[in-house]
Amino acid sequence: MAELGAHLTAASAGDDRPSIFEAVAQDSLMAAVKPALQHLVKVLAESNPGRYGFLWHWFDEIYVLLDLLLQQHYLARCSASFSENFYSLKRIPIGDCRQQPLATAGLPKRQHWKSLLLLVLVPYLKGKLEKLVSSLREEDEYSIHPPSSSWKRFYRAFLAAYPFVNMTWEGWFLVQQLCYILGKAQHHSPMLRLAGVRLVRLTAEDIKALEKKLAGATSSQTHSIKTQVQSAARKALGGIAFSLSTGLSVSVFFLQFLDWWYSSENQETIKSLTALPTPPPPVHLDHGASSALLPKLKTVCPLCRKIRINATALSTSGFVFCYRCVYSYVKTHQRCPITGYATELQHLVKLYSPES
Repeated sequence: MAELGAHLTAASAGDDRPSIFEAVAQDSLMAAVKPALQHLVKVLAESNPGRYGFLWHWFDEIYVLLDLLLQQHYLARCSASFSENFYSLKRIPIGDCRQQPLATAGLPKRQHWKSLLLLVLVPYLKGKLEKLVSSLREEDEYSIHPPSSSWKRFYRAFLAAYPFVNMTWEGWFLVQQLCYILGKAQHHSPMLRLAGVRLVRLTAEDIKALEKKLAGATSSQTHSIKTQVQSAARKALGGIAFSLSTGLSVSVFFLQFLDWWYSSENQETIKSLTALPTPPPPVHLDHGASSALLPKLKTVCPLCRKIRINATALSTSGFVFCYRCVYSYVKTHQRCPITGYATELQHLVKLYSPES
C-alpha cells in the first residue's frame, strides 16, 4: 500500500508535472505568509495606534496591492507566481505543443491577466466574504431588527446557505487534487484550469535563461530619455517586487514560526506551563515612627483611619488607601506607607467596584 501511495504522489522521471506535495506546498506558502504579517501589523498597531493604526484598518487592501505587485513581477519575469517560482515551477499554456516555452518568454496576455486576477483577487474576495459572514453572525446574536423584517430573513438565509457553498468550494478543490493524483487531470487546482495554464518544473534551459536575463537587465544601457524613464520606472517596480520577494523568501520560516507561536493551541500550552500561583503579601513592613499601621477592618484607610474614599492601590505593595491620603503621602515621602517600598505617583492605581 505504501508503494502504491508513493507511486501515485510522485512524478515519473520523464514527467514534467510537479508532485502533489510540491503543488500543495506552494499553495500553502502564501496562505501562511498573510496571517503572520497580519499579526505583526496588529502588534505594531497596538503599540502605537496613532502611527500604525491605519495599517491594521486597511491591512487587506494594502496586502492585496503588495501581492498584486509581487505576482505581476514574477509572472512577467518567470512565468510563475512567487510561491511557484520558490519551488522551481512555472506556468505554461494548455495546448498540444510539445516544445515548452522558456520561463523568460512569459505567458500570453490572456493567460497572464487571468492568472494575475485569480492569484490576487480570489483570495481577497474570499477573505472579505469570510469577514462578512463572521460579522453577520455576531449581528444575528445581538440584532435589533424585528424577527419578521426582510433584512433579518435575508441574512439568516445567507448564513444558512454559506456553509454549504463553502463546502462545495472546498470539495471542488479536493476532487481536483484527487484527479491530479490519479493522473486524470493536468491541474491540481481549479484556478489553474480557469486561467488556462498548467504547472511544470523548471528545466535547465529555463534556469540558464533566467540567469542570463537577470545579468542582461543589469548590464543593459539605454539611450533615449523616454526609454530611460521607462527603464527607471520598471527598475523601481522590479526593485520593490524583488525586495519583497527576497524578504519573503528569507523570512518564510520565521513567519510560519510566528503563526505557530501565536496559535490558540500553543498559547494554551504556554499559559499552562507558565501559570503561577497568586503571590503572597509583602513580608517586609516598615515599623518606623512615620509608618502607618494596618487597620483591623479591610475597608479602612491605613492613613486617615476612616472608611476609604476613592480606593487607590499601590502597584509596588498592593495595599489600598484613600486617593487623597496616599497621593499626598507618596508625593511627600516617595515610598509606600506600610512597607516602605520606593514608590512614585505613577504607581497609584484607581480601583473601581460595582457599587461605584
